Amino acid sequence: MKVEEKVRDYFRVIKEKNKELNVFLYVDEKNGLKRAKELDLKKGQKGKLFGMCFAVKANINVIGMPISCSSKTLENYKGTYDADVIRKIKDDDGIILGIVNCDEFACGSGQNSGFGRVLNPVVLDRVAGGSSSGSAAAVAAGMCDVALGSDTGGSVRNPASHCGIVGVKPSYGRVSRYGLVDLSMSLDQIGVLGRDVEGVAKVMEVISGRSENDPSTFDRNVENYGSFSDLKKLKIGLSEEFKKLCVDKRIWNLILEKIKEKGFVSKGVNLKYTKLGVQTYYPIVYTEFYSGTRKFDGRKYGKKIEENCGEEVLRRILGGAEISKAEHSGKYYRKALAVKGLIKKDFDDAFKKVDVIVSPVTPSLPPRWDEELSAKEIYALDAFTIPANLAGICAGVVPLGELDGVPVGMQVMCPAFQEKKLFDVMKVFE
Repeated sequence: MKVEEKVRDYFRVIKEKNKELNVFLYVDEKNGLKRAKELDLKKGQKGKLFGMCFAVKANINVIGMPISCSSKTLENYKGTYDADVIRKIKDDDGIILGIVNCDEFACGSGQNSGFGRVLNPVVLDRVAGGSSSGSAAAVAAGMCDVALGSDTGGSVRNPASHCGIVGVKPSYGRVSRYGLVDLSMSLDQIGVLGRDVEGVAKVMEVISGRSENDPSTFDRNVENYGSFSDLKKLKIGLSEEFKKLCVDKRIWNLILEKIKEKGFVSKGVNLKYTKLGVQTYYPIVYTEFYSGTRKFDGRKYGKKIEENCGEEVLRRILGGAEISKAEHSGKYYRKALAVKGLIKKDFDDAFKKVDVIVSPVTPSLPPRWDEELSAKEIYALDAFTIPANLAGICAGVVPLGELDGVPVGMQVMCPAFQEKKLFDVMKVFE
């Protein structure tokens, strides 16, 4: 099939499904087709991402496209440059189809967009997950090959699980954040969502690497993620602390069955501080988000954030403002950073005994739209995914099966900068 035909097919699917699902906020049909025609005429060497079609989360800059972060605050703002990941995708013959919905400023679990909620294409009455809800739904609904999202505490992995697809959060510093409107500078990473491990691995390989634009990136070799290895003596770690946090024990039992089916050896690991993950995460996120949003004052571009944002964004701004007060110096943020170090040490010690650690993605099935959950209950949904961000390690999700007709994913975690091993393990379980 020619690239142009493929791109036209995707635009057709978007037109058919987007009204119901509310996934795409902006579709670049003109430039998408123009780029597809250019690729069909291309002679010589083709890029690794030749003809792959991308959806991009609304907080990642693409030149000329509306980068609203799904907020009324920035609804008229257009990207003036390409994020590093976008530039690499374009240079490697990928095609950007458009911008997709998400939680406002990436705050939430799939219910907080300023432009209406994204529906889960697999189970319409349940949340698609967040904050990269549109990215996951675009892949699951067949609107693109792959999608870019951002992950602060599970924002790629959570919706990947809910929508029955593959999602990966790289190690902190593996992928440039230049061009990302981040939620938390010390935790955020741009991640990839797709229908299979091979496609996600291919994209991750292209967008990984050191960047002169992002001092948090590391000069580490990027291996061939797509050359999968045979794993016969894999040691898998299981945490009793994670088991206790799992509300729906059927999810835990599915994981045990899958490990047994593959013939792998499992071993208990001690992650005693991970139960403090949620309590550690939010003081850091509130403080860093408050600091990062001071530029949205309505002067240079956009509108004043406090006057135009939704409830969850305002909650985090007010919380960050309080934590940042002089009288609270060292009381919350610095203590949270100290516990962050203890959680990292937990994982470092565990990975001396096992190759990978697996867990559920969420403690229970995705909630229905009509379920009334408190902010505290919503935050608890990220109890399994937050620790990987706090530890700076890489983590991915593969579909595990279904419970009550609802997709369930399994999370695989590996030491920092061992994405090659992560993809090897994910491929085995896929």
